[in-house]
Amino acid sequence: MTNLNHAPTTTTPTRTAESIFKVIIRFAFLLSIKLVLGTKAFTIQRKSWDFRGHQIGYEEATRVHNNAEESITTSIIEDHSTPILLLNGSGVGSFHQHRLFPKLIQIDNDDDNYDATSSSDDRLMETTRKVYGIDYLGQGRSWPVDCDDGNSINEKGLIYSIDTWADQIIQFIEEIILTDSNANTNANTKVHLIGNSVGGYLAVVLAVKRPDLIGSICLLNATPVWGLDLKGWSGHLPPPYIPRKIGRYLFDRIRDPNIIQKYLETAYANKAAFDDTLVNQIRACKCTEGRGGHAAFASILFSPPATFTTEDPKDFYKNLAKLECDVLLLFGKEDPWCTPAFAKRIFQSLQSRNRDSVHRYIELENVGHCPNHEAPGAVGQITSRWVNSQDRRKDHLQLLDGDRLVIEEPWGTVTANEIDESDVYLTIMERLITTFV
Repeated sequence: MTNLNHAPTTTTPTRTAESIFKVIIRFAFLLSIKLVLGTKAFTIQRKSWDFRGHQIGYEEATRVHNNAEESITTSIIEDHSTPILLLNGSGVGSFHQHRLFPKLIQIDNDDDNYDATSSSDDRLMETTRKVYGIDYLGQGRSWPVDCDDGNSINEKGLIYSIDTWADQIIQFIEEIILTDSNANTNANTKVHLIGNSVGGYLAVVLAVKRPDLIGSICLLNATPVWGLDLKGWSGHLPPPYIPRKIGRYLFDRIRDPNIIQKYLETAYANKAAFDDTLVNQIRACKCTEGRGGHAAFASILFSPPATFTTEDPKDFYKNLAKLECDVLLLFGKEDPWCTPAFAKRIFQSLQSRNRDSVHRYIELENVGHCPNHEAPGAVGQITSRWVNSQDRRKDHLQLLDGDRLVIEEPWGTVTANEIDESDVYLTIMERLITTFV
């Protein structure tokens, strides 16, 4: 689960020890890792792909036989019709999805949409899917090849904006996910997106821009805003003097391990849900020892918001009403930033859509800003049922076990409740907050 980062520019005993440790971790991970969850085994393969001359890191999770004996008793059938792409929040890589990957790979053969329990040779048949994770350009393992604080040939003119990330994801879906899926199904497959924080914002952008590619979207505490849109600078590298200085100062603060720790303590409802491993992964994810992180952070911070459509190019809430696909909201109730008020505002915006489109809202108690990492059991079970179903209306699809779903995570109990349209009401203060933030 460790991420790669650039080599140190200085050598000290501490840095030398850190480098040795990182080499060991890289060697252990190398091409793929094998994880076992109960009796189920799966692999997460680290791969790379070219986007406009930049190397993009992504991961592909698949189910595998745990051992030779299981290969005799169980037939693994991969369903290529429902691929899932996980979209991260900012400042992390696809390592932040590793808890969720195994919850989504297996398709329940008892589901109404799947009528198969055994293979032709009498082995138990298990239906699975591929799940993908990807690092946005300027984060994780996705960087220009010659970072030099925004001044290299490959960096000049580059902008780390939400529109750049949207173009990256669209091309990735077309060239990697759908190329693989359609080669095996001979059908026009669509991708299901599950996005946390800015990944949720990005999922909406993608679904508005390219509805032909997207089957459904799940928004996990999606942020409704992105990019400060600094006047006088478009966000293209290299940054001007003042944005560069501001970005450098802030970047050096947020990459401090103590600051990361405090951020996570605020973001998570359960402090036991993360440890130093996640802190170190986030720090490495920010290109801390290379020469690209400062310029990238300035560009991300000051870049403009997404361009949705020509009619309403910047308004997130108005563009929600234009979504053609089904939408599932999964919001951690204890999120200090994307509070339930934002979930309710998003849900109300979705209600103005064509009634043929389905939208549902699940609230997760005892969960903060990152449900994918803090509540993988609940998120995995609910989103799997959502993706597996063709008819997602409430009277046809039961997302919870009865009135609520209770999942025991290692660090605490998560309770999921479905919120009906009639129960969504915004107070005057909530309306003001969601309008001006």
